[in-house]
Amino acid sequence: MTGFVNSDGGNSGRGARPVIVQKYGGSSLADAGLIHNAAKRICARKDDGTDVIAVVSAMGESTDELIALSQAVTGDSAPDPRELDTLLSTGELVSSTLMAMTLKARGYDAISLSGGQAGIRTDAVHGSARIADIKTDRLRRELDKGRIVIVAGFQGLADSGDITTLGRGASDTTAVALAVAMQADRCEIYTDVDGIYTTDPQLTDRARKLAEIGFLEMLEMAVLGAKMNPRSIELGYVYNMPIYVASSFSNEPGTLIHGGEHTMEVRKAVTGIAVDSNVGKITVRGVKDRPGIAAGLLQPLADAGISIDVILQNTSSDGTTDFTFTVAQVDVDRAAEIARNQTNVEFEEVVAGSDLAKVSIVGTGMENAPGYAARMFSTLAGVGVNIDMITTSEIRITTIIARDQVQNAVRALHDAFELEKTE
Repeated sequence: MTGFVNSDGGNSGRGARPVIVQKYGGSSLADAGLIHNAAKRICARKDDGTDVIAVVSAMGESTDELIALSQAVTGDSAPDPRELDTLLSTGELVSSTLMAMTLKARGYDAISLSGGQAGIRTDAVHGSARIADIKTDRLRRELDKGRIVIVAGFQGLADSGDITTLGRGASDTTAVALAVAMQADRCEIYTDVDGIYTTDPQLTDRARKLAEIGFLEMLEMAVLGAKMNPRSIELGYVYNMPIYVASSFSNEPGTLIHGGEHTMEVRKAVTGIAVDSNVGKITVRGVKDRPGIAAGLLQPLADAGISIDVILQNTSSDGTTDFTFTVAQVDVDRAAEIARNQTNVEFEEVVAGSDLAKVSIVGTGMENAPGYAARMFSTLAGVGVNIDMITTSEIRITTIIARDQVQNAVRALHDAFELEKTE
């Protein structure tokens, strides 16, 4: 993701006009009224003297509907990846053209572009392509004509000329990548939430919206289930592109994600609590302990496109080990079957577990500071929450617990670390 910045040699010809890239999610574009609502925000930014590029997602649930159609016509056969990408890309094209029409009806000059027309070049991995380069000359020409540019998110063009998609939720990535390539002032993400909270407000009414958060903390929270695409946060971090997250349904202040060293909340060690309530666990018992068992067990899963998260290995005195790892709930049965059928490692049995969740405390203030793990574990014990597995990074402590204990855990931890307070 590092090869596309300023790929056409600069922003010559643009003059001194600032550029803002905005992104509107599918829930913000679900019907004609909501498209008009988003258009008002775009027009207001244009009226400020700013060049605007707006990235749009597919309307409402249309991506899911297209996937269902593809499955209906293919039956037991998996849809061809190339054809599926072409099909799914049409959802964003519908949104982009309707938005351009809306803006024109309001008296603003606008043009819709597909990902390929906007210069987004990707690798050839259908369904999860990565951006290799962005040719910005077309975008700059359109902005120099005074136009608002509407770009279909979630898609690009491979060197073969085939349409590719970037993976679910990747319109955020499109927007941040375009902001970086266009040297925009910042990227604004408008969605159905009004910012980033200390935790999911549905789990506790004490959740507090953050005015700002650092890239590293936000990246941890996004990976752990917060409502942002991790790839977009990674891009923002690598290229120091500020990302502003706000609601498209109100004018309430949102949350600024940025890389500043000093923030208003620097004294608070724990910034937030991230939750992923769709976790499954696989335990391979009685594995003969020898070099290479981890690779032998995990490589077939990687080949099948299954992501592994928390890993735990316990070696017994009899020369065997139990090897446990977590996967997304939707992948549990498939992962267990692959583990049972692999021939690289000898084992006694494979046991699958479901109905688990990840609950994590996140904060750069925990780095090199003792006591936070102990407080987290004692807090969970105090409300009767049993910990199944533990994993940590420099700024995050993650526990695997029973899914039905998530709300108890989050409420207790939120109170224990006083996250409702700003200091």
